[in-house]
Amino acid sequence: MAQAALDLGFYISIAGIVTFPKAAALRDTVKAVPIHRLLTETDSSYLAPVPFRGKRNEPAHVEKVVQALADLYGLDRVELVAQTMANFETLFRP
Repeated sequence: MAQAALDLGFYISIAGIVTFPKAAALRDTVKAVPIHRLLTETDSSYLAPVPFRGKRNEPAHVEKVVQALADLYGLDRVELVAQTMANFETLFRP
Protein backbone atom coordinates (compact mmCIF):
# COMPACT_ATOMS: atom_id res chain seq x y z
CA MET A 1 0.00 0.00 0.00
CA ALA A 2 2.87 2.38 0.80
CA GLN A 3 4.39 1.78 -2.62
CA ALA A 4 1.05 2.46 -4.32
CA ALA A 5 0.79 5.75 -2.41
CA LEU A 6 4.35 6.70 -3.36
CA ASP A 7 3.61 5.85 -7.01
CA LEU A 8 0.74 8.35 -6.87
CA GLY A 9 3.11 11.05 -5.59
CA PHE A 10 2.04 10.89 -1.94
CA TYR A 11 4.30 11.39 1.04
CA ILE A 12 4.34 8.88 3.89
CA SER A 13 3.95 10.13 7.46
CA ILE A 14 5.08 7.95 10.36
CA ALA A 15 3.75 8.13 13.91
CA GLY A 16 4.54 6.52 17.28
CA ILE A 17 3.65 2.99 16.20
CA VAL A 18 7.11 2.76 14.60
CA THR A 19 8.55 2.58 18.15
CA PHE A 20 6.39 -0.38 19.23
CA PRO A 21 8.40 -3.59 19.72
CA LYS A 22 6.02 -5.64 17.56
CA ALA A 23 6.05 -3.15 14.65
CA ALA A 24 8.85 -4.85 12.72
CA ALA A 25 6.76 -5.03 9.54
CA LEU A 26 6.12 -1.28 9.71
CA ARG A 27 9.83 -0.60 10.22
CA ASP A 28 10.62 -2.75 7.17
CA THR A 29 8.11 -0.75 5.15
CA VAL A 30 9.53 2.54 6.38
CA LYS A 31 13.03 1.54 5.25
CA ALA A 32 11.67 1.28 1.69
CA VAL A 33 10.24 4.82 1.74
CA PRO A 34 12.60 7.27 0.02
CA ILE A 35 13.70 9.77 2.63
CA HIS A 36 12.68 12.69 0.41
CA ARG A 37 9.04 11.48 0.73
CA LEU A 38 9.03 10.96 4.51
CA LEU A 39 7.15 12.98 7.14
CA THR A 40 6.73 12.52 10.90
CA GLU A 41 3.76 12.97 13.19
CA THR A 42 2.51 12.15 16.65
CA ASP A 43 -1.07 11.07 15.92
CA SER A 44 -2.02 12.91 19.09
CA SER A 45 -3.80 12.16 21.27
CA TYR A 46 -3.55 8.46 20.52
CA LEU A 47 -0.83 5.84 20.02
CA ALA A 48 1.94 7.41 22.07
CA PRO A 49 5.41 6.13 21.23
CA VAL A 50 7.50 4.03 23.56
CA PRO A 51 8.19 4.96 26.44
CA PHE A 52 4.88 6.86 26.70
CA ARG A 53 2.74 4.02 25.39
CA GLY A 54 -0.60 3.76 27.17
CA LYS A 55 -0.56 7.43 28.10
CA ARG A 56 -2.06 10.42 26.34
CA ASN A 57 0.06 11.34 23.33
CA GLU A 58 1.18 14.90 22.67
CA PRO A 59 3.20 16.73 19.99
CA ALA A 60 6.35 16.78 22.13
CA HIS A 61 6.57 13.01 21.75
CA VAL A 62 7.41 13.34 18.05
CA GLU A 63 11.04 13.37 19.16
CA LYS A 64 10.75 9.62 19.84
CA VAL A 65 9.39 9.06 16.34
CA VAL A 66 12.22 11.15 14.89
CA GLN A 67 14.84 9.15 16.78
CA ALA A 68 13.35 5.83 15.65
CA LEU A 69 13.33 7.02 12.03
CA ALA A 70 16.87 8.40 12.27
CA ASP A 71 18.00 5.01 13.53
CA LEU A 72 16.25 3.22 10.64
CA TYR A 73 17.84 5.50 8.04
CA GLY A 74 21.27 5.55 9.70
CA LEU A 75 21.16 9.32 10.23
CA ASP A 76 21.52 11.50 13.25
CA ARG A 77 18.42 13.28 14.51
CA VAL A 78 19.48 16.66 13.13
CA GLU A 79 19.82 15.27 9.60
CA LEU A 80 16.45 13.54 9.79
CA VAL A 81 14.73 16.68 11.13
CA ALA A 82 16.28 18.78 8.37
CA GLN A 83 15.11 16.35 5.69
CA THR A 84 11.56 15.98 7.01
CA MET A 85 11.26 19.76 7.40
CA ALA A 86 12.39 20.19 3.81
CA ASN A 87 9.82 17.58 2.77
CA PHE A 88 7.10 19.42 4.65
CA GLU A 89 8.05 22.71 3.00
CA THR A 90 8.06 21.08 -0.44
CA LEU A 91 4.67 19.49 0.10
CA PHE A 92 2.93 22.45 1.73
CA ARG A 93 4.66 25.48 0.22
CA PRO A 94 2.19 28.17 -0.82
